[in-house]
Amino acid sequence: MPGPGNVGERVRNLRLTRRLSQAQLAGHDLSDSYISLIESGKRTPTPTVLRMLAERLGCTPEYLAEGVEPEQRAHLEVRERHAHLALLDGDPAGAEAAFEEVLARSDDPDLTSRARWGRARALEELGRTEAAIALFEELREQAERDPGRTSWLPPVIALARCYHAVGDLGQAIALGERALARLQHLDLTVGQEHTEAGRILLLAYVDRADPDRAHALGRRLLASDESDDQLSTHYRRASSRALEEGAVGDALYLAEQALAVRGGAPVQAQARLNLAAARALLRGVTPFSADGVPEPERAAAAEALDLLRATSVLEGAEATESTIERARALVLVGEPEQAISSLEDFLETGLVLAAPVHTPPTPEAGADLAARVRKTVQARLVLARARIAQDDRTAALVVLNSAGSQMKDLPPSRPAAHIYRELGELFEAAGETDGAANAYRQALEAVGLRPSRPQAATRDLGLV
Repeated sequence: MPGPGNVGERVRNLRLTRRLSQAQLAGHDLSDSYISLIESGKRTPTPTVLRMLAERLGCTPEYLAEGVEPEQRAHLEVRERHAHLALLDGDPAGAEAAFEEVLARSDDPDLTSRARWGRARALEELGRTEAAIALFEELREQAERDPGRTSWLPPVIALARCYHAVGDLGQAIALGERALARLQHLDLTVGQEHTEAGRILLLAYVDRADPDRAHALGRRLLASDESDDQLSTHYRRASSRALEEGAVGDALYLAEQALAVRGGAPVQAQARLNLAAARALLRGVTPFSADGVPEPERAAAAEALDLLRATSVLEGAEATESTIERARALVLVGEPEQAISSLEDFLETGLVLAAPVHTPPTPEAGADLAARVRKTVQARLVLARARIAQDDRTAALVVLNSAGSQMKDLPPSRPAAHIYRELGELFEAAGETDGAANAYRQALEAVGLRPSRPQAATRDLGLV
């Protein structure tokens, strides 16, 4: 554990333990009044004085300055790095516990800041998004207070991602736009930060039913094709510009990113962007017009398929989403058989939840189960689209009734409202008007409304 309190308190505690008076500790080099000022926190000893006091008190200068012996510091540094490795290896629970241990035992500002960041990321991975938001907000405030030490960009981008995850689209868009504006000011329109901030903003535009802005942003984000050396050059230039402005925290962060990409840029960031862009292309496209899918919409679906081919590196929920969106695109380009084969195999493997959800033991487990239910239902809805495209309305209704039954396990929310709205459209396309009316009613109840004209009201809410 760190030594108690501040430098002065540690000096006083050790002096009393050694049974020394202030005059004895001061010796011939210092005054007892100066020792008193140090112990009361009114003076901060210089490194020379710290070494002198440490020698007389039988400890190290590091202990007096920071409350941690060098061996303890090294142990905590290693523990913090191991926690980051656990997070990368897919063990957020183990990482979160390790970061918490580091935070409890260290009072080094830099180590503590890194551990707080790591713990926030672990909480986000665990689905404890509200707790992660609280930590990321603290890190953002710290960066805003001390821009000479810490970059503001990482916590703001993380907050945009977390606010999007909890459905606060206003905050997600505001933070995403601020992050992109800052990056554009630094002339950094490539790289992981630009890709991630743009991806989150793109998804938020899609979820807010703003396809024009989503498509325009997606085009800009996908236009870049830089090598690692070129990325490093962009980062270095942005770092220099930030340094010229006095934003030392940003300058240091971007310089570190320049070094990191020289070792190979991660492909997952681009895969996530491709997935988000494919989602934007596929939203609002319907295969149920009398004349079939219009050519522009068919072209958009074909483009989405091309983007999704580069998402095979994704794992977990993102891999699930990629499979669903690929099937959606296959229906739109006139290949429902492939979509059906893909989705039926997918559902049978158990990669998404097929059984009803029961009351979860914790809020985190409940959020995870609800997310898995939404993915399962979304897969079933695309499967129903494919059956309707084959003109097999009987099979489509079987799938839709199953999806509707599973939806009862979801709590009211805007994401649930979007799914109910799609369920209503599909019931309508399958000729089941009662099922459609019921689904539209549930869509509105999910956002706290009970209008008399369900379908029209869902459009008024931006749910179509």
